[in-house]
Amino acid sequence: MQTSQVSNDIVLSMEAISKSFPGVQALDQVNFELRKGEVHALVGENGAGKTTLMNVLNGMVAKDTGRIVLDGQEVEIRTPLDARQRGISFIHQELELIPNLTVKENIFLGQEPRTGLLRRIDWASMEHRSAEFLERLNIHVDPNEELSRLTIAEQQLIEVAKALHLQAKIIVMDEPTSSLSDDDVRNLFRIIRELKSQGFSVIYVSHVMDEIFEISDRITVLRGGQYIGTEVTAQTSQEKIFQMIVGKEVEKRYIREQVQTEESILQVQGLSTTGPVQDIHFDLRRGELLGIAGLVGSGRTELLEALFGVNEIVAGDIQVNGQPIQIHHPASAIAHGFYYVSENRRDKGIFPTLNITRNVGVSTMFQHTSLWGINNTEERTAVTSLVDQLNIKTPNLEQIVAYLSGGNQQKVILARGLKSHPRIVMLNEPTRGIDIGAKVEIYRLLNRLKEEGLGIIMASSELPEVMGISDRIMVMSAGRVAGFFDGATATKHDILEAMFKYVGQKGSYANTRQVH
Repeated sequence: MQTSQVSNDIVLSMEAISKSFPGVQALDQVNFELRKGEVHALVGENGAGKTTLMNVLNGMVAKDTGRIVLDGQEVEIRTPLDARQRGISFIHQELELIPNLTVKENIFLGQEPRTGLLRRIDWASMEHRSAEFLERLNIHVDPNEELSRLTIAEQQLIEVAKALHLQAKIIVMDEPTSSLSDDDVRNLFRIIRELKSQGFSVIYVSHVMDEIFEISDRITVLRGGQYIGTEVTAQTSQEKIFQMIVGKEVEKRYIREQVQTEESILQVQGLSTTGPVQDIHFDLRRGELLGIAGLVGSGRTELLEALFGVNEIVAGDIQVNGQPIQIHHPASAIAHGFYYVSENRRDKGIFPTLNITRNVGVSTMFQHTSLWGINNTEERTAVTSLVDQLNIKTPNLEQIVAYLSGGNQQKVILARGLKSHPRIVMLNEPTRGIDIGAKVEIYRLLNRLKEEGLGIIMASSELPEVMGISDRIMVMSAGRVAGFFDGATATKHDILEAMFKYVGQKGSYANTRQVH
């Protein structure tokens, strides 16, 4: 949490903001205020109204009622250009930069300095001023470097430098750490604190509670499109904020039901891939959730992708229910009862422009086809049953999946997998980017799958999650297994120690990113 003095000067006040869409009251008399030099976190479940409120501030959505006051003056913000001209800059989760332009060109895009009678671009001035903005934030990047050569973290900092060029007073950051390593997060927080010290105000939208409590001065909670309250970060607790978010006391965030048997459903012996995975041995029992912990680069993703036929297996044996199998591609993995949920649901999971029926049914469409084509009634019946079982919140099956919350998108992907009746479900970062309420629903669903006798393998960079819901934990380090731990008795110290066991040894693929 922040300890530096925050001004009492209110730079932004959003008062009684309401907005409705057909059939939905997205915002209902919502209030939000921001002080000079403050980091103010905005939190709530997906669908709580955070995005709509920020879209109103950005001029992308017109409010129905209410008013916006900037520096004591009521204003109308009708377009994103209005917002920028009034000193409000947005750094979205999907960065709005152009990869094949240089750093300086991105910073000055659309506002290039010009000189002479012919008004040619003043490249020297652009480079000099870009360097000044970068130096002001202690960002060590060459203004002439092509953006595509920078890391995601560096590109994000270029967005901050761009905000300085636009003379922003208010910077809105939407899930800014979703793609960052821990070192990058620390650097971003250093930049945010530097912005605070220079009098900038930051609205910080995030689901990551540890980060919110580290960087914010105050926290405002929305729920169901309504303003629930604002808490001073130093005077509240995560439990209080969770309670405000979900509307009831959160008795237990992590749920682990003991249903595993001694019957082995999967045995892996000596598995190696063309990438970092080396000589992996483990087994998975029926009704068990095996968590995989490790640093970035430890081989968690590569192992799961190898078992699903995405990465080539160069050595090792795999048995399912005691029978040797060969996996050469995803189709063979699915045929042997595997299903994989990727960490990147938007690019490798959902079909964002298709509706729920098509997203869920795409992998088993042949089950509902005949000489006369797809039996839509039969398919809809099967999909409706899964939507009900997984409690997917949607107005109807025709809803385009891109418009669902992250948690409901994840359930759609799981529904697709369950439709193929798998025996082994593998999940990579299954709760990344979804809110606490949706996380608890995912945990309950995983426990239900265990009760039905499925084996589950879950890789996650959130160590409390791995420790909270896993029956056993397999720790990977630099492509190798570094140890196994009982989920009920494992300590964070032991797991972290195992994570670093092989790091730095010859041939190591892991970097030193910590887990959350």
